[in-house]
Amino acid sequence: MKSYFVYIIECSDKLLYTGITNNLSRRFEEHQEGRNTTCFTFKRRPLKLLFHQEFNDVKQAIYFEKKIKRWSAKKKLALANENIDMLEILAECRNFTHHKYCPTLEEVSTALDQTT
Repeated sequence: MKSYFVYIIECSDKLLYTGITNNLSRRFEEHQEGRNTTCFTFKRRPLKLLFHQEFNDVKQAIYFEKKIKRWSAKKKLALANENIDMLEILAECRNFTHHKYCPTLEEVSTALDQTT
């Protein structure tokens, strides 16, 4: 059965790169040696492999890679450091319109009553 890996690399300038491969050691070596001059990591060497997760299904690996590529650097670092508590905090919606921050009808009614 073929394995696929989603990985996070920390560059020398502390920026993070997320990728997918079917051969983690070969791919990291390619990044580290700078074999592709147009790659994001080329001018940011030396590199450090922070995280990798193995998948048996390429579709699941692609889905996970796309998902974490949208994450903030803080959230990626929490994943790499296995800091589940911080990962949960960073995953929480902080939008003002989120139900957690919107007052209930009862709270609005009470506030209006107090102003009159």
